[in-house]
Amino acid sequence: MELKKFLANKSYHCIKLKKTTTNHFEIKAKINGKKGNFILDTGASNSCVGLDEIETFSLKTEDSEHKAAGAGEGEIDTQISKKNKIKIGDYKLKKVLLVLIDLSHINNALKKQNAKPVNGIIGADILEEGDAIIDYGKKKLFLLD
Repeated sequence: MELKKFLANKSYHCIKLKKTTTNHFEIKAKINGKKGNFILDTGASNSCVGLDEIETFSLKTEDSEHKAAGAGEGEIDTQISKKNKIKIGDYKLKKVLLVLIDLSHINNALKKQNAKPVNGIIGADILEEGDAIIDYGKKKLFLLD
């Protein structure tokens, strides 16, 4: 039996992934009903949105004392936004906490590689919540309600 059919029988939602020129998986998602372009990052502990996307996604933000750390050097100042709705394909989550960070360095790097800029990152928090399974060969993400 094909993985997609097997997981569909278990109530998983199948979402197409697109590989970028930078070898990242790009994923389309809606936050609070607004469409966005995201990188799927299994190594990111939290899902993030760019600080410049607050109005785009109607985010209510709070200052955060926590600093984010990424693959680059140094710590990054953050804000948080609670109780957001996320929709990825037919998969839906409510009350999602998002970390807001400056994504300009990521988007500048993507631009240099002729890749589209992103609004944010879908991280391990959402993947874990959805019992995610990634089929790298078929470029599919499966999430369970």
